[in-house]
Formats: sequence, C-alpha cells, structure tokens
Amino acid sequence: SAVDACKTSNGGCSVKAECRRTTPGNRACVCNAGYTGDGIVCIEINPCLENHGGCDKNAECTQTGPNQAVCNCLKGYSGDGKRCTYISLCSQNNGGCSEFAICNDTVLTERTCTCKPNYIGDGFKCRGNILQELLRNSNTSRFYNHLEAASVRDITGPGPFTLFVPRSDILNSDPQVKDWTAKGMMAQVLRYHIVGCASLLYNDLTKITNITSLQGDPIHISYSQNSLVLNNKAEIILSDAVGTNGVIHVINQILVP
Repeated sequence: SAVDACKTSNGGCSVKAECRRTTPGNRACVCNAGYTGDGIVCIEINPCLENHGGCDKNAECTQTGPNQAVCNCLKGYSGDGKRCTYISLCSQNNGGCSEFAICNDTVLTERTCTCKPNYIGDGFKCRGNILQELLRNSNTSRFYNHLEAASVRDITGPGPFTLFVPRSDILNSDPQVKDWTAKGMMAQVLRYHIVGCASLLYNDLTKITNITSLQGDPIHISYSQNSLVLNNKAEIILSDAVGTNGVIHVINQILVP
C-alpha cells in the first residue's frame, strides 16, 4: 500500500500547518488560517503591520492572536477604534473653567481657561466687580438689595473700594433696619460700611487702626487673638473676596455711625 507521507510528525510540516496527501508518498504543507509561510515554517500574521490593522490613525492597534487585532482610540479621542474623533475638553462643562471664562483647547487633553474681559481670576474662578460679587453670594446678596433700594450707587465706579458687609441673615433679623429705612437713614448706614479709594485686604487691615467711611465717620479697627474687630463689636468672619474694583469682607454685626 502507498506510504502516507503525513502519518508521522505531521509529515514534517509546521505544527501550525495542515499536512495534505497529494500523490502516493507525497504531501503538501498548508499554513493554518492566521499564519503565513511555506508550510514547513509558518509565522503568525500580525495584522497591525499592514495598513495599521484597519485602525484609525489616532488609535492603537494591538495584536490579540493569529491575524487578529483590536483597535483602541488614543487618549483624547473617542470612537470604536476603527474611527476615532477628537474630544474637545471645552465642549463639556466649559472644560471645567469658570462660567465667566473662555476655554481654549490647546494640545491633546490640554486646555486653557482665561477670564473674560471685566473679570479677574485664574480662569477656574473669575470674579466681576464688587456689585456682581455681592449678588452672587447668599451671605452678601441682602446688602446688594439694600444698596439698590436706597439708591446707593457709589460702588458702581472704578474704585477701588473696601466693603464691610453684614451677613444677609443679620440684615434680615435686625429690627433697626426697618426703622432706618422708614426714617430715610438707610443710605447713610450702608455708606458707613464702604471705604473709598482703597482695596484693603485682611492683612492690610491688621496694620491700621482707623479708616474713614464714605458716610464720613471713621471706623475703628482692632486686631487681637487672630481676629479683626470693627468698632469693638463687629468681627470679620469672611474676608478677601476680591473683585475688579475692590474687596468684600463679611462681618457679623451691622456698623452704626
């Protein structure tokens, strides 16, 4: 009977090949799917080496087996790997910048935040003028309402100004406020909380003892045990909210001229 050339050692073919009997005593070696070669030697096909494995140019091609690969979009891109599109950081939530900032995509996975004109800050936090800042914060918004009601317009100018603002709940609960409003004195009380021509930060205030308010009367400042007290009664509880034309400090009592 004819010799089966494939009977022993796969007919001398590669273990990654199929031995096929041809004429009696002869055989042909054919590499398995996913392999290439002459059948005696079969090498795994790496699809990534040709046409980037069909992946997008902004994707990584990773061989997973013989003539098998996966495509994964690079950082900064999204898609199925065959097609990857650039993710604009600025397109989502303004890129994490302030609502008052301009977000610019720079290079991959990078962006810059720049405060809009008439705002100051680092781009992540941007502040407008002190009137805008009063309104944005619940601690100080009541003071803003009183300024509007009493037509106190001093702080709309370029400044700089320093404001000592009684917290909103204090302005709401102090019975004197109604009395001053009825007597037409509220504007003078409010102006007593404003200092013109100076943007005085907390640290600056620790070094002075008297400043003159827009109302005309002086405000006495004392600093002891790490706290700043005005007129021996009102303590600064929040400080250094800096706007484009001044600074706001929140106090825990109303100053009375």
